[in-house]
Amino acid sequence: MFKKSKSMTMALILCLAVVTAACGNNNSGSSTNSGNTASNGASSESGSDKKVTINFMHLWPEGVSAGQNKIVNQIITDYQNEHPNVTIKQEVLDNEQYKNKLKVLSASNQLPDVGVTWAAGFLKPYVDGNLFTPVDDLLSGELNGKFVAGTTEAYAIEGKTYALPLEFNIAPIYYNKEIFKKYNLEVPTTYEQFKQVVKTLSDNGVAPIALGNKDRWTGSLWYMYLADRIAGQETVANAIKGTAKFTDPGLQQAASEVQSLVDANAFVKGFNGLSNEEAKSEFTNGNAAMYLMGTWDLPNFTTNEDIPQSFRDSVGFFKFPTVEGGKGNADSWVGGPGVGLFVAENSKVKEEAKAFVQYFVTKWGEQSVTGAGVIPATKIDTSTLQLPQLYIDLFNELNKASSITLFADVQLPANAAETHLNMIQSLFGKAVNPEKFASEQDAAIVKGN
Repeated sequence: MFKKSKSMTMALILCLAVVTAACGNNNSGSSTNSGNTASNGASSESGSDKKVTINFMHLWPEGVSAGQNKIVNQIITDYQNEHPNVTIKQEVLDNEQYKNKLKVLSASNQLPDVGVTWAAGFLKPYVDGNLFTPVDDLLSGELNGKFVAGTTEAYAIEGKTYALPLEFNIAPIYYNKEIFKKYNLEVPTTYEQFKQVVKTLSDNGVAPIALGNKDRWTGSLWYMYLADRIAGQETVANAIKGTAKFTDPGLQQAASEVQSLVDANAFVKGFNGLSNEEAKSEFTNGNAAMYLMGTWDLPNFTTNEDIPQSFRDSVGFFKFPTVEGGKGNADSWVGGPGVGLFVAENSKVKEEAKAFVQYFVTKWGEQSVTGAGVIPATKIDTSTLQLPQLYIDLFNELNKASSITLFADVQLPANAAETHLNMIQSLFGKAVNPEKFASEQDAAIVKGN
């Protein structure tokens, strides 16, 4: 399963057609360590032994993000050993709980000293509210030149950088090789082939696709890829920016294809009421054959020992198929910089928090590859590392990407993103038609924030 990569260096030159954004990390589950997350990091003067407490809120619970959780705790332990005057207090929430709590804390300006954020449109309201502090001083210091090109830029607003990225992701379709073998299925390269795979699985009583669309951004991945393959990357990018319309014929055709997949019983039963974690369980339990998700989930298919080795060995991936007559190509991906770390503007231990973020980002880059199978945002030489073949193959695909369109829900301004997500759920639930789906989003984008 593990092979040595051949001169793979994490120095991606992302001179690609990239739309600035990053979707939610999908890690869910709930685990909470002691510590108040409000930005009230305390310190008591004692000469050079000033006691400091840094409140850190993140979204890697032990139960569903075992690799990341282990790395986080190791980094914190090492940091506290090297800085005995510093105490790091954690609060750990699942993805959706984290987003909700971040909104609640921001309303009262009580953010943790250090926390997790996404880029672009997600980031902007917090910057506009003067809640995140710039971290450009870190980029001009020891971290200068350490990040993959195109990653920190996603966290910049009006010339200032407000968070440091940890990951870079693309979203493949993972599939169960044993299920495909049982029904004599080949990996599809065209959308017509893909629909035939869906039909064969459905006809045999197997759920073709695990989807938890209660979280909504999960369904957006499917729409985004169909839009890319049919209308082309440039059209998708322009619609998100507001210089094109979601009523574009190709984008509406993509919405129609979503509903055709629903009609074909492509997704697990009750998908619109399932969380992503519930849907992922359907895949990892062997109840569904395919699962479209970002490479942040690679640890679950490579290094997570809580998931049986037999299942991990059965997981492969393929690129979203091309559509006949469509303008997109198979090397165009949905993806981009993943989550990053911010420092609260009103933190009482701002400089100490920045020092911890710098340390964390550096150590995360070094440990996330081997410890969790994550593709980091920092440049890492992996040429001497023993890595899972699945990781190597996806890394190579990332390197040859023709374009990377970043996740729409974070790319869009906050209110427009909420409209997009609501329309996605309604589209999958067939509560709106493709025309309504498109027009509502165009109106939200015109309206702005």
